[in-house]
Amino acid sequence: MEISKEEFDDKFREVLDSLLEGMAENHEIDVKKFYGLAIFMENLTFFSPVIYDLLENAKKS
Repeated sequence: MEISKEEFDDKFREVLDSLLEGMAENHEIDVKKFYGLAIFMENLTFFSPVIYDLLENAKKS
């Protein structure tokens, strides 16, 4: 199954949002660490095209 870069970006963001939501609902998560991780995960969304290209190139190899 082939997936376009746009579909990958949408799914990638969806997964990261789901992870953040799950962590936000967990009362055991340290708030300071949560915010740091949330910023890190938000920054990961900017690398979605790079990750997609890496995965596509790995398939070709």
